[in-house]
Amino acid sequence: MAPLGSREVARAAIKMALTDSREQEKELKLVYLKTGIKTAAVDHGGDFIASVNKIIERSVVAAKREGVIREVHADEGAVAGATREAISQVMTKALGLNVGGKIGIARHQDHISVAVFFGVGMLHLDEVAIGLGHRAVSS
Repeated sequence: MAPLGSREVARAAIKMALTDSREQEKELKLVYLKTGIKTAAVDHGGDFIASVNKIIERSVVAAKREGVIREVHADEGAVAGATREAISQVMTKALGLNVGGKIGIARHQDHISVAVFFGVGMLHLDEVAIGLGHRAVSS
């Protein structure tokens, strides 16, 4: 098997963000763990502007809770930074609107990726968007 890099970790984060249920999350988490990729996922929602800090906090807390990162400043900062990058990619679609969706986090050795899936709502006209951020930290 080829070594795992940022592409495979990013794919895992995106797939975690697109899971439909907790059961599907758990199944996918086990599949990825067998390949050496640690993963986590957490829901988010609310007014976009008011939710940005909560999304970043939820990402860091979920990553620590699921053992994706250690409780050290560098790991927490990497997840927060990757989450902020992912959010910035969807900002123009979501600004001023309500959002809901899921955050997917994945790590293999020094690669950490965070994917944020957004359902952006305005009346009955829903839009979807995915943002992706990556950071490298020492493992």
